[in-house]
Amino acid sequence: MQDSYGNPVSSEAAALPFLNDFAEGFASCELRVLRLLEIAEQDHSPLVQTWCAALHLFAEDAQAARNAQPFLQRAQAQRSQANAREKQWIAALEAWVAGDTPLVVQRLEALLQAYPRDIAALKLAHYHAFNLGDSPAMLRMALASQTQLADVPYFHGMLAFAYEQCHLLRQAETTARHAIDMRFKEPWAHHALAHVLLTEGRVEEGLGFMQQASSSWTGLNSFMQTHNWWHLALFLLEDGRADEALQLHDSQVWGVVPAYSQDQIGSISLLARLELEGVDVGQRWQQLTPYLLARQHDHVLPFLDLQYLYGLARAEQWQAAQTLLASMEQHAKHLTQPQLQAIWQSVCVPAAHGLLAYAQGRYPVAADALGQAIPRLLAVGGSHAQRDLFTQIYCSALRHSGQWTALQNLVQPWLNQQPHSKRLAAQMRRIYQALGLPAQPA
Repeated sequence: MQDSYGNPVSSEAAALPFLNDFAEGFASCELRVLRLLEIAEQDHSPLVQTWCAALHLFAEDAQAARNAQPFLQRAQAQRSQANAREKQWIAALEAWVAGDTPLVVQRLEALLQAYPRDIAALKLAHYHAFNLGDSPAMLRMALASQTQLADVPYFHGMLAFAYEQCHLLRQAETTARHAIDMRFKEPWAHHALAHVLLTEGRVEEGLGFMQQASSSWTGLNSFMQTHNWWHLALFLLEDGRADEALQLHDSQVWGVVPAYSQDQIGSISLLARLELEGVDVGQRWQQLTPYLLARQHDHVLPFLDLQYLYGLARAEQWQAAQTLLASMEQHAKHLTQPQLQAIWQSVCVPAAHGLLAYAQGRYPVAADALGQAIPRLLAVGGSHAQRDLFTQIYCSALRHSGQWTALQNLVQPWLNQQPHSKRLAAQMRRIYQALGLPAQPA
């Protein structure tokens, strides 16, 4: 038996529609992935149980691995009945439950070499490579499946994002538009194109495109839904329309699934950007507090921990923020995977100290700590647009500590690349005024 992409499946025929919904829904960022959980108690076949374990791991919290274990154990018990592809899936999930992200990527890439039309494996491999900041691996794996998956619009969205994360913007735009031509409702391609348009400062075009595309953002998982609205809000900020961006936070970015990690960091990131533009966000940090207090010992991904820490600090939950920072330091010490230990110890923890110092108003300390961490921040994961938050906080720390020369050298090149950004133009006017130079030096 084969799934809708032609991959071998050893489950009973009754499970096939649910497996197809997982693979197709995962690729298209749709909620139908969750239908697989409906048969988890009745069907103990390897792939059903393995993918149910994956669904629990996507919770990205401290309990995720424990909640995934019963499903993975059922899959392991059926390993002798599994086909070769399913055995590779089980091995990848074993590495994921163990927290060995580099090994997950390695095993999924090997799986894709044998089954290049396994789009669920490609999507999961992209998720983990992205969390390692390894965009070349994302592109390498997508290109290896390009011939076999050329008929799938969701594949071209994945390829477009891999191109964009490797700074290959022309290829990214062409590929994203091809995906959208194949299927207008391709939210990951919308997302990839938004990255290109934002990076190039095509603010009006990006805003118009995302507003048009937003009518199709239905039936999506909360991350994809809220994240694309988050991107739309970034275009509003670049256009100097912060009040509208705040309204979008309240109506579209926050409140879909408040307990979910990605919804929380979307809110944190947007609120932080709004505050950097001088917007009073009121009690919105306090709305996040109950969810962030539960994150003090998560440590699923360094990128998440950094934003939880900043959110707690902005809510003035100082003891909880200090507890999280201390827990991050202990976690970094006890990691045994060398690559992950280096990321946490050398990049994540110094950045965390810088973020906490900024929230406490210790701006020279924040500027020094963030200045050391930011050149290596790629390793903690997140996209260029997401990590830009930390750079914006660094710039604010430089401004508050009077380091105007360093600030001019940072912000002017960005304005050169994004000449239509009203946000950056306003920053440069302040910088040149502080330096005693005209607003637009000849």
